[in-house]
Amino acid sequence: MTDLSSFPITRRWPATHPDRIQLYSLPTPNGVKVSIMLEETGLPYEPHAIDIGRNETWTGEFLSLNPNGKIPAIIDPDGPGGQPIGLFESGAILLYLAEKTGRFLPADPARRIETVQWVFFQMAAVGPMFGQLGFFHKFAGRDYEDKRPLERYRAESHRLIRVLETRLAGRHWIMGDDYTIADMSLLGWVRNLVGFYGAAELVDYAALKEVPAWLERGLSRPAVQRGLTIPERP
Repeated sequence: MTDLSSFPITRRWPATHPDRIQLYSLPTPNGVKVSIMLEETGLPYEPHAIDIGRNETWTGEFLSLNPNGKIPAIIDPDGPGGQPIGLFESGAILLYLAEKTGRFLPADPARRIETVQWVFFQMAAVGPMFGQLGFFHKFAGRDYEDKRPLERYRAESHRLIRVLETRLAGRHWIMGDDYTIADMSLLGWVRNLVGFYGAAELVDYAALKEVPAWLERGLSRPAVQRGLTIPERP
């Protein structure tokens, strides 16, 4: 049997199936990137729900795997050279799983790096900006008397979603006919922006054509539907 005892996180969240990829996550826009990818690839995995509302990401066990204290993170018992490996950062995990399986990342070098740049676009721009808009529009930030931060993130989110709109013109997916990790990285964030955050009107989502059609295509995929609910919230 595979031994994961060298990973302290397994003491708090024991592995029932240590021969499978261990996923430590929650169905947030960042978390679902990895659960969707795992569902799309069919790789065997065992999900563990990390209760961020109870600050479980700041426990010593979780920090031993991700010192940045954020979900998602994974342990792959069959990493490079057949040795277990722990990983954090959702974009890095997507790249790792794509390279491990040879799926959802083009083999052609030019198309590969083009795909990676759109994953980085999500990581560097869409996630941080949409997340801040959610904070200032729906959560504690909405009570701030100074509305300049809200306007800052509203304007930037409005701009970013139009970058995506322009990219999708004449394309079925971010990379044209190929559904890739770039789509997986973005689907949960756009879904959250117009759904959970209730910010559709703020970014004039109704004026868009390509993004809503792309989002509907993505959400109709069975693996995406499953991944959006994994792990089950505590």
